Amino acid sequence: MTIATGDRFPDVTLKTNGPEGPQDLSTGEFLAGRKVALFAVPGAFTPGCSNTHMPGFVVNADKILAKGVDAIACLSVNDAFVMGAWQRDQNAEAITMLADGNAELTRALGLEKDASAAGMGTRCQRFAMLIDDGVVTYLGIDEKGVDQSSAETLLAHL
Repeated sequence: MTIATGDRFPDVTLKTNGPEGPQDLSTGEFLAGRKVALFAVPGAFTPGCSNTHMPGFVVNADKILAKGVDAIACLSVNDAFVMGAWQRDQNAEAITMLADGNAELTRALGLEKDASAAGMGTRCQRFAMLIDDGVVTYLGIDEKGVDQSSAETLLAHL
């Protein structure tokens, strides 16, 4: 079952890139008492994600944060090393990179997609959420493009 507006975000331990390398990040702790803009991509370094989706959040990070958002996070079914390299490549220092290498959070959200035909296995769908103290207040899932999950769309919902 897919997570919906009003649902509590699942508490899953992910990896993020820290100063000493990959470190654990509990989504429950990360979201507690904060307003977070979360967007998810099918894969770091993929064309649509690198050319369209991530750049929108990099360019609009200050505007999003100015609207009362405490953190911007990007989720992908990649490892923390790949997410860290992509963060540097995209100049996305303002964005917390969330590596869901085993797709545990993606499955818990009900937002996985089978990308086996492209040789990519299980990935997450392209989506974005606004989460307030662990509760989803906006969810936009894209079938094609980034209309529902863009930084501009999230800004309009803040």
